[in-house]
Amino acid sequence: MSVIPTTGREWHLVARPQGWPKPEDFALREAPVSEPGPGQALVRNLYMSVDPYMRGRMNDVKSYTPPFKLDRPMEGGAVGKVVASNAEGISVGDHVLHFGGWREYATVDAKSAVKVDPEIAPLPAYLGVLGMPGLTAYAGLLEVASFKEGDAVFVSGAAGAVGSEVGQIAKLKGASRVIGSAGSDEKVRVLLDEYGFDAAFNYKNGPVADQLKEAAPDGIDVYFDNVGGEHLEAAIGRLKVHGRVTVCGMISQYNATEPTPAPRNLGMVIGKRLRIQGMLVGDHQHLQEQFFQEVGGWIREGKLHYRETVIKGVDNAVEAFLGMLRGENTGKMIVAFED
Repeated sequence: MSVIPTTGREWHLVARPQGWPKPEDFALREAPVSEPGPGQALVRNLYMSVDPYMRGRMNDVKSYTPPFKLDRPMEGGAVGKVVASNAEGISVGDHVLHFGGWREYATVDAKSAVKVDPEIAPLPAYLGVLGMPGLTAYAGLLEVASFKEGDAVFVSGAAGAVGSEVGQIAKLKGASRVIGSAGSDEKVRVLLDEYGFDAAFNYKNGPVADQLKEAAPDGIDVYFDNVGGEHLEAAIGRLKVHGRVTVCGMISQYNATEPTPAPRNLGMVIGKRLRIQGMLVGDHQHLQEQFFQEVGGWIREGKLHYRETVIKGVDNAVEAFLGMLRGENTGKMIVAFED
């Protein structure tokens, strides 16, 4: 029988950030831990995810998901071990994926928790390559962008958890050329040497439009957008007739305090008959089983590679989040809770 502590630490949002979040916008606080109620399980978190979308939830604006509440624990993906259960189908000792991150202990409803097997994949993988970012990459490329064999694909934020998987799936599915952008020369080397991209560039080394033209002289069919701004403008310029854009994220704008200019070449959307479509991964849960089978198989066969940047300690969760916004991670940014 696991011993249940009386208290656990959890991160609260205490002020809504103006522009870039600051450490003082957050507070790590002690909170009581109690036995789970009917249909619930108490989970000791082992790993939690920090993701770009969390920045948007810190603003008090109406969106597709409610904003974080002030002086309440934030939320996010986490994997942990069940220490007490009052739910059918979940036992003490099981490992579960759930949405009660940003805290050491989470009381979760069994219906919203998914059991995961550490024998099939390492637990952090369920937050990245086999988790929400992975399904985002899979659905965003194959379903939203209607990828087909022979397409040339450009991915921004290509060294991140989503972008790196997009590029590799495109290659495995028969892309004619895969191009990625990233924010450092080291990340560019990873894209080329580990992930098998055909071309990659550091967007800080010159105008994106010029570097993309050199990397994709014959144009592109698909653009997977994690960045927005200058990248989206450059992609519109290189897309072929009937090109498709999946807009997954716009991290270049998340901390802007002034309205950002739209791409100056939006008129090209008409002549090229482009399709630009936003996506939320929650709309594509029907692909989950297919995704697990296909991507899980590629991982086991060594055909799909992934990296994780792991920051240890719940105390460092905010620094991990801020580092992710600054692009300090290669692959998925994970916080490992110390035992």
